[in-house]
Amino acid sequence: MRTLSRRDFLKGSAAGLVGAALSSAVGGTFSLAALAEETDYWANWGDIDTSEHVVINYMTTGDKPTGEALDNLNAMLEQLNAILTEKVNAEIEIYYIEWTDYLSNYNLTLASMDGSVDLVGTASDWLDAWPNAKNGAFLELSEDMLSTYAPATYASVPAENWDMCKYDGEIYLMPEDNYAQWTNHGFAYRLDWAREAGLEDGVHSWEDMTTYFQYVTEAYPDIQAWDSDGTNYATMVGGWISSKTNYVSIDGINSGAMWGGTKDDLYTVYSPYATETDLLVEFAEMMKSWDNMGVWVTDVLNNTDASNRDEFRVGLSAAEQHHTQTWTDLCSDTAANTIYEDDEDAEVGFFYFGEESQNVVALSITHGAMAVSAASANPERALMVYDLIRNDVDCYRLFNYGIEGVSYEITEDGYKTTPEGYDSETQNINGMTNYWWGRNDDLEIKSAELNWDAIDELYAIYDEIKIEYPYGQFVANVDEISYMIDNISEIHTNYMKQIAYGKFTGTAEEIVAEYQAALASAGIDDVTAELQAQFDELYGA
Repeated sequence: MRTLSRRDFLKGSAAGLVGAALSSAVGGTFSLAALAEETDYWANWGDIDTSEHVVINYMTTGDKPTGEALDNLNAMLEQLNAILTEKVNAEIEIYYIEWTDYLSNYNLTLASMDGSVDLVGTASDWLDAWPNAKNGAFLELSEDMLSTYAPATYASVPAENWDMCKYDGEIYLMPEDNYAQWTNHGFAYRLDWAREAGLEDGVHSWEDMTTYFQYVTEAYPDIQAWDSDGTNYATMVGGWISSKTNYVSIDGINSGAMWGGTKDDLYTVYSPYATETDLLVEFAEMMKSWDNMGVWVTDVLNNTDASNRDEFRVGLSAAEQHHTQTWTDLCSDTAANTIYEDDEDAEVGFFYFGEESQNVVALSITHGAMAVSAASANPERALMVYDLIRNDVDCYRLFNYGIEGVSYEITEDGYKTTPEGYDSETQNINGMTNYWWGRNDDLEIKSAELNWDAIDELYAIYDEIKIEYPYGQFVANVDEISYMIDNISEIHTNYMKQIAYGKFTGTAEEIVAEYQAALASAGIDDVTAELQAQFDELYGA
């Protein structure tokens, strides 16, 4: 997603080491680890007192593995900890925040300040990174501290990206800024069926999607066009707005992303949900037409047992609404996607939200980031462990992929594959370490299963049209307006479930008018004004 400057690596004598680094590339990519080893970023660690063996507790969201999966995780950790002990006399343990009530438990664990965690996986848009920094849960990371104890990370992150990790002038986060990740949403669909519908170039608009659904419901009556579970209402209307306008939402205000600016005027705050009346009426009318043609089941809002993605994989559904990362799997001939085995003509396309208006915003570099708990007894050693996991090829592969020959193998042409007898339920180490806070494209190994021709083509389009997320340093102070935001969020949920699934009575004009009147009564204009005042203070009026 982002091509970072290598100027820090290519100064002076380091320039002559590029060839050696390239020859050590992993899976055909430029290897930061090879260059780091050649330039010996960790040479000065010999002057650091690491005589006391310490355990670094890494906190991540996710359910703790059990049974055979836990045995495989522990086998990996045994090998990793042997390396960490040799290099920095430390070992790592994983502290899981399970998914049930994860945000409350996450924040409570940090607030306890009892020293139970050291490294903390965090995010500015879904894991309260900035509120926790503000509340003193995270340690300030000076540039001297970073350059000493996390030298490879410090050198690889450009100055402008460190700026995006500051709150009140101090660095609190280490960003995941060198990992191609697209979580923008859209519809994966059967491209071969779209061509049958007369859409020779595939689906490229909501109107095309309507044509596609109309064809599928008539030509394949035994197929549920989209077996939605009724929870996609916010994503659907958000996708519609980003497709039909230049709206750029602010992360972290509420789950509906209901405030932002526009690409043409990024720092004037508005809410399209309160102002775009005609556009919302058009959306409601289209969703009513989808409901009438039977795109989803009649009782969609109570369809809690839906497993649409699995149905799509085997040809029992015609569309899956999720983000690009999911499509990269669905468009590939993997063992789970039997549509390719059953139908030699099967092909999966992707209609991404924002395609019509070329409105794509890159993921914030603090969507995944690592922090150090302010209560950590060993913050320096925690940084050293993180630096190795992020930048040392052996540590990186173990923590992300597991033990070679057990959880993964590398093909002769440098791609990652799974050994015979591999069981993803018990051997998918990446699904156990949940390391979403410092992945590194310089060390990533491309999966042999994925359709890289299609993926690289779409990523190239994204890279050409995207803008960087512009509000990375904005930390909203919602103390005085949180009650209004909560009420607005509840109104949005209650109305948008009806609107986005065409389950409203009366006309589209009537339901949108009722919805916007409720937003106005809840104070949406007051929230907008307060956010604008905070924008003016941060970015200048």
